[in-house]
Amino acid sequence: MNDLHDLELLLRSRVPLVTIETHDETRVTQLFANLALRLGIPVMSWSATNGLQRIDLELAPQRHASEPQQALGQVKATTSPTIYLLLDFHPYLDDAYNVRLLKEIALDYHSLGHTLVFVSHELTLPPEIAALSAAFSLSLPDRTRLEAMVREEAGQWAGANPGKQVKTDRKTLELVTDQLRGLTGSDARRIIRSIIYDDGAIRSNDLERVTHARYQLLEANGAISCEFDTADFAAVGGLQNLKQWISRRRGAFLDAIAAEDSPRGILLVGVQGGGKSLAAKAVAGMWSLPLLRLDFGTLYNKFFGETERNLREALKAAEAMAPCVLWIDEIEKAIASGDNDNGTSRRILGNLLTWMAERKAPVFIVATANAIEDLPPELIRKGRLDEIFFVDLPDAATRAEIFAIHLRKREHKPLDFDILTLAGITEGFSGAEIEQAVVAATYLAREQQAALDTDHIRAEIEQTRPLSRVMAEKIAHLRHWASERTVPAH
Repeated sequence: MNDLHDLELLLRSRVPLVTIETHDETRVTQLFANLALRLGIPVMSWSATNGLQRIDLELAPQRHASEPQQALGQVKATTSPTIYLLLDFHPYLDDAYNVRLLKEIALDYHSLGHTLVFVSHELTLPPEIAALSAAFSLSLPDRTRLEAMVREEAGQWAGANPGKQVKTDRKTLELVTDQLRGLTGSDARRIIRSIIYDDGAIRSNDLERVTHARYQLLEANGAISCEFDTADFAAVGGLQNLKQWISRRRGAFLDAIAAEDSPRGILLVGVQGGGKSLAAKAVAGMWSLPLLRLDFGTLYNKFFGETERNLREALKAAEAMAPCVLWIDEIEKAIASGDNDNGTSRRILGNLLTWMAERKAPVFIVATANAIEDLPPELIRKGRLDEIFFVDLPDAATRAEIFAIHLRKREHKPLDFDILTLAGITEGFSGAEIEQAVVAATYLAREQQAALDTDHIRAEIEQTRPLSRVMAEKIAHLRHWASERTVPAH
């Protein structure tokens, strides 16, 4: 999008009032300075500190016009067409006199020819003048512009450090620019500068810094949190079908962000402790995207309508972080209907389903659920989510892989253990229960002041009663339900 061209078209349409909501005031000022040269119309800015001042010429500010009524009075008395940028004028829109002056200037556009441009971080015009206005939104920098900004900042750093160049590689540069998409130019440049000036390089470990900085800019409510410890998919045992499905769609999601056929999300159902949450983190890690977690527990508010508003703000924050992965853990608890919530759960479900179906931002949903009987049919139909995967208990080969993963995680060599035997005696164990057996065996070995071995782990396994035995009937029901309705994740 060419902001200068679009802004020129808007002004030529003879709209007397224009609103621009942005934090990037400097960019707006530069745009209008360029526009003044193109249109041959003087452009002045107004602020409470400087009063009126030409921005297309180097002239001293008219500080005597720092009061809003004085400035608007001078505007009304000026007969030559001029563009006025009213910077942070929103606090003065509560004054009826100011509003009347603005209305008279707008209504006299045919004789005065003035265009008043309100520039603020947040702005709502009073209804008396809102009908005479048009809104303009600054475009966000695309990947090409972001890479140009990186080169500009790298050039400045190299100029300040003779004989040195900023170190990076093409893959890392692409990942960083992807993470910067959705930010304003000023915010993106500030993050780029902080990365480069830290060590004169753009490395893969800078991705987390970019994600963290983006998250801080959101000022999101407590319902959205950013998970920075996204696991690599290699840290998940089994789930081969799910891994293959995710791998095939990586390019479609990252390279065709605006495409209608872009992947939308998945639902993971299965046995507790089977690795659903770890898989959600691994999707973000595999795609090198931020992982946001939506906590429905913090959404609920006793005041009518507040819960739905909190959800809308949380989803808006997720869109601002796009492209990203949104993890909704135990989604059935968030939308379970009750008799005493005055219909809040149904409204929450309605808002969520509408957003899932209509969102345009590249937000990939990974929802997890344990109690499938609480899932409404409208949630799991095609169009809102792409697929439903069932995460069953791991088979013997997967259990051996899980043992190896957790032993390596604790700096043990899997070859020093009889993993095949351990996998054979843990039939019905979940991945979480296998990990806990390794953890408990580590404590046992420390107590005995001995090196961890197979016998320590075997002893802890024999003391464990897995969930598949404790709740055998419920898990059997879950497996039966999933057999004809879901795709096996393993």
